Amino acid sequence: MPSLAARVKDLLGMELAEFRDVGGQHGYRHVTGTLAGGRRVFAKVAPEPAAGAGPEPATGVADAFAAEANGLRWLAAAAGGPLVPQVIGVAGDFLLIELLAPLEQATAATARRFGAELARMHAAGAPAFGAPWPGYIASLPLDNHAAEADWGSWYAERRLVPYLRRAQDDGALSRADVDLVETVVRRIGELAGPAEPPSRIHGDLWSGNVLWSAGRGGLIDPAAHGGHRETDLAMLALFGAPHLTEIRRGYTETTPLADGWRSRVSLHQLHPLLVHVCLFGSGYTAQLRAAARTALGGRNNG
Repeated sequence: MPSLAARVKDLLGMELAEFRDVGGQHGYRHVTGTLAGGRRVFAKVAPEPAAGAGPEPATGVADAFAAEANGLRWLAAAAGGPLVPQVIGVAGDFLLIELLAPLEQATAATARRFGAELARMHAAGAPAFGAPWPGYIASLPLDNHAAEADWGSWYAERRLVPYLRRAQDDGALSRADVDLVETVVRRIGELAGPAEPPSRIHGDLWSGNVLWSAGRGGLIDPAAHGGHRETDLAMLALFGAPHLTEIRRGYTETTPLADGWRSRVSLHQLHPLLVHVCLFGSGYTAQLRAAARTALGGRNNG
């Protein structure tokens, strides 16, 4: 297969220099480099095809890169929203975006600004729950079929049930665990809270997908779609975003949250926890079980 530099030149007609591997995740290589003119870039690169395989990457890889590029562009189009790196090029085997640098530590002030910008991005809205492109979250397909149904029904059908079934089939969940989440699905109408229009959400907003640069919070690796704005905030709480209280303060000063949002944090965390069970196995089942019980009990969380 041609080198990454050759593939970038074929796509963009520009030289990629000074590129080096800086790690990887979910089977993808992470590479930084410099384009002609000095622009610094970041590339997510598909693994080389196995011996004997054809030269093209698997369809899922190409779809995942296309989904990420679509999501980044869509989020960037929200006026007043967070910093989003520009998509420079996307092909079947790599995604090339602007490199956000230099990176910084979050401060209370930058976290509060990020919260306000996140609220404005959410307020940009979406035509419906879902998105007009096939979705991915990490390396897993994400059902983005749009629906004008209420959020609770859409969330149960598109975000909970598919990953619950996959985790069950993989043997990562006990029958009791499956029954518990199925109870949430059956009761989704009473648990989902007040009806809200679709928001423009990141969809995978754990703290590692927020990069702090130039006094702002920048968004990477989205699973973007029209969803519920509480989902992004719940994801930030799940794995401990820095200065979370200040992020929430900036958010609610810009757009107040609906009454009872604290009792719904665990409900919104069920989807990412199911994704983690599917990706990493039973190590996340205890956390999933606790979140489902909390969602059903209505106790405060986060």
